[in-house]
Amino acid sequence: MGTWMRQSHRWLSIVFTATVVANFAVRAFGEPPLWLTYAPLPPLFLQLFSGLYLFALPYAGRGRAGH
Repeated sequence: MGTWMRQSHRWLSIVFTATVVANFAVRAFGEPPLWLTYAPLPPLFLQLFSGLYLFALPYAGRGRAGH
């Protein structure tokens, strides 16, 4: 599960970066629609949860190994 989570975390970072770039590109021409303004938030929250999982993964592995 750790490998799958790491790969999805990387793809989420690409999606987040693309939505932020699109947001700034559209802002150059005026105020963007609300759906584009808030588009970076879902991948950001998913990245938060996957990042916290990846951060805790080594510590959870130690507890199971009996260290």
